[in-house]
Amino acid sequence: MKRTFLTFLLPLIAVHMLCAQQVIAHRGYWKHEGAAQNSRASLQYALDLNIYGSETDVWLTADGHIMVNHDATFDGVEIEKASYEQCKELTLKNGEKMPELKDFLQMMREYQGPTKLIIEIKKHSTPERNREAARLTVAEVRRYGVEAKVEYISFNLDACVAVAQTDPQAKVAYLGWEYTPCRLFSEGCTGVDFEKNVFRRPATRHWLAESRRLGMTVNVWTVNKVSAMEEMRKLGVDYITTDEPVTCMLTLKAASAATTSAD
Repeated sequence: MKRTFLTFLLPLIAVHMLCAQQVIAHRGYWKHEGAAQNSRASLQYALDLNIYGSETDVWLTADGHIMVNHDATFDGVEIEKASYEQCKELTLKNGEKMPELKDFLQMMREYQGPTKLIIEIKKHSTPERNREAARLTVAEVRRYGVEAKVEYISFNLDACVAVAQTDPQAKVAYLGWEYTPCRLFSEGCTGVDFEKNVFRRPATRHWLAESRRLGMTVNVWTVNKVSAMEEMRKLGVDYITTDEPVTCMLTLKAASAATTSAD
């Protein structure tokens, strides 16, 4: 089944890599059979697509381990206040145990394709915890030697600044819309990562052009409808984060083919 699926995707992957916009799988390709959000399987299925990136979320436990999960709690366990021993026994919907970041980094170390791991450092309870989570995440990435395969995002500016200070070569983007691209650039961010409505609001739609002037990358989330994918493609964003990576690849491929035919 997996081989048949990949055989079907090979031509799509080849064309997609030539598209102006690139796809990021939100929490991995978790809609694939046998996967779950932020699972090892969801990361592997995203890597199989050879898209630009696979996004994931990390939390720092009370005893200093970096766990992969989106929400602050899982089955009643508050990850930031829990121990590693508690978190490692939590079971995902596909039967996997909750991964540590190092599990994903080992996968990235073995992977030889183009897909990057986009690590979202979640907003923790205090500014210092945000900075600590960022520093320890960067340190773990360095320990596995996969700096070139990883990028960072966060809704917390303290975390973004800590990443930039810890690794000045890192690519880091802020997820919120409280700050202008100019402010984010001055804090060391290399990109912006906005919710799609930011580009629709009269007060903030000019931020795309402002980001371009500053040389920042532009990502948009979470784009699941084909109409919105088309809209963001026409705006000229760099990356589209989606829960529907294959649909997005097909949409961009069709648009690229139409443009080529018109030329």
